[in-house]
Parts: sequence; structure tokens; C-alpha cells
Amino acid sequence: MSHEKYRIMLCNRLEELGARLEEIETTLDAPRPKDWDDSATEREGDEVLERLGSSGQAEIARIRAALRRIEDDEYGVCVNCGEPIPEGRLDLLPDAALCTRCAAQVHP
Repeated sequence: MSHEKYRIMLCNRLEELGARLEEIETTLDAPRPKDWDDSATEREGDEVLERLGSSGQAEIARIRAALRRIEDDEYGVCVNCGEPIPEGRLDLLPDAALCTRCAAQVHP
């Protein structure tokens, strides 16, 4: 199985996430309004942005791990059981480290 298609997908997603995280950081660093009601509303929005940022950082870590597996010629092999990860799963989740069976055991 050629991993180039997945490497490109992962790199593109990494670039998208990097841009999104920069936008989130810029928004979070923006000055707050002086009006208390506006500031409270903005704080709620900031909490959502922080969760999105955390989620994005976690995905970046998974993508980087997948890119390392490609470099190490271990991509497409379940890190838990060593069985091949089906191509269909990798098409949907190119950063998948687990085969379908092992993933189901972790997240039933």
C-alpha cells in the first residue's frame, strides 16, 4: 500500500489545523470589551474556542504520530495488535493508529 496519498492528506489537515489554531489564538488574545454584558458573552465564546483549540491540538498530535509511523514504515499497522488497518478506515481517519477491532475495544 502506498502511503503517499495519506501523507498528503495528513499534511493538508495539519496545515488547516495550524491556520485554525492561529485564528483561535488571535481571537483569544484580542482586547475585551469594557461593557460587562459584552465581556461575559465573549468569555463564553472564549471557552468554546479554548475547547476547539484543545481538540485541534490533540488532532495535531495524532497527525504527527501518523506521519512518524509513515516515516518509520509502520503506517497502516495497528499499534495495539499489529494487524493491518483497513484502507477504508484510513481513508476516513488517516491518523488512525488502531484497527477497527482494537478501536472498538477502546471506545465501545
